[in-house]
Amino acid sequence: MDIREEIKKELFGLQDVGYRDFQSKLIPTVDPDTVIGNRTPALRKYAKQLIKDERIDEFLSELPHEYFDENQLHAFIISEMKDYDRCIKSVKAFLPYVDNWATCDQMSPRVFKKHRGELFDEIEKWIASDATYTIRFGVGMLMEHFLDEDFDPKYPEMVSRIRSEEYYVNMMSAWYFATALAKQYDVILPYIEGQKLDVWTHNKSIQKAVESNRITAEQKTYLKSLKIKGK
Repeated sequence: MDIREEIKKELFGLQDVGYRDFQSKLIPTVDPDTVIGNRTPALRKYAKQLIKDERIDEFLSELPHEYFDENQLHAFIISEMKDYDRCIKSVKAFLPYVDNWATCDQMSPRVFKKHRGELFDEIEKWIASDATYTIRFGVGMLMEHFLDEDFDPKYPEMVSRIRSEEYYVNMMSAWYFATALAKQYDVILPYIEGQKLDVWTHNKSIQKAVESNRITAEQKTYLKSLKIKGK
């Protein structure tokens, strides 16, 4: 049995049918028949084991995968990679096959923290893509790695220029601006005051910011007053 079959056998061995039925409802872009029903902690643990297997590239190169859970496992394996060059190459190969928010958002390579310079070059390309989950991943990485000590005002400007009809792109943009308001309030506020985002993303950013414990009561009151009415 090759490693690809071993992995499928293991995933079905870890199956939780009740969780499968629950999870399927949360990922509407995924065919329910492709969901095995593996819980995230079990997949993360399995990924840590598989990253040490010298045959793992056989699984990683088998794209597209048959099951949603294989995609999840793939994302977690990439997240465990310690070599940046190998990791970024694997991300680029996998992103075109990412077809749902869960796999997109749970792929967060630890090695990226040590290579922010090179990473930003890739983020620019991802955000300029026309693929829903590639854009979402790019914005997510910008949010995760460039809102603290490496923040630059040009970053929110990049996100503010995104215009998409895709819910999963706009939701990530709103999430970005809500988080940015919590971390870089004075720099980000003009984007809301100046209505520089599309109306849906503008209002959703305010909604998510107001739900945050990192935004003061005074800030929340003011942000609510900036909501575009009737939209």
